[in-house]
Amino acid sequence: MTHTISFQPLGDSALFIRFGDEISPSIHENIQQFIQKFQVTQPEWLVEIVPAYTSICVHFDLLKVASCTYYGQSITEFLEQYIQEIHQNIGKSNSTDGRLIEVPVVYGGAFGPDLSYVAQYNGMTEEEVIRLHTSSECLVHMLGFSPGFAFMGGMNPTIGTPRKEIPRLAIPAGSVGIAGEQTGVYPVETPGGWQIIGRTPQPFFMPNQLPPTYLQAGDRIRFVAISEEEFSTWGAKS
Repeated sequence: MTHTISFQPLGDSALFIRFGDEISPSIHENIQQFIQKFQVTQPEWLVEIVPAYTSICVHFDLLKVASCTYYGQSITEFLEQYIQEIHQNIGKSNSTDGRLIEVPVVYGGAFGPDLSYVAQYNGMTEEEVIRLHTSSECLVHMLGFSPGFAFMGGMNPTIGTPRKEIPRLAIPAGSVGIAGEQTGVYPVETPGGWQIIGRTPQPFFMPNQLPPTYLQAGDRIRFVAISEEEFSTWGAKS
């Protein structure tokens, strides 16, 4: 399925392209295919493509774009025509199924101080929250907020819980959180308002490696419950 796109200029060197207004695998598929097509063409005026859940921001070199326009054609008209031509060809590509990665997590206790709240909010036990969080396959839609922070959709919506009204000043690296119907992992220690239900021993941001981020947009994630003992010895086994 190919979604209709709309445009919105962002200043004089970026264009916002919206593919829809909901978090969905089909919109994610369209966005990933669009990026693949764009990367193949590699126009000289392209600076960066920044994907999000339902949109893309295309940053461009204003002077280089201006040199590509026809007489009487505005930069916005040129970009929209160029992008529409790329968009018309998506949906004809192969599937962009990403890697399936298992992420080990210790749930509850000191590792997941908000697990009991998430359970109480949704009228279920902590064990049910863990079962539901580990039973669905999540999709990495984008990276942002902090280095390697993966915003994931696809979590079972019955354990969805609002963000905390007052964010914590410091959340340990590896903490697994829930915000609304999203789930994610904090790669580094930062402030944050997501409900923390567990922690993974897997590093998500490795600045000395290439790529430095453990996950990429398009990866499929399955969380796996482990014990505190397995957490403490996880590094020695890897």
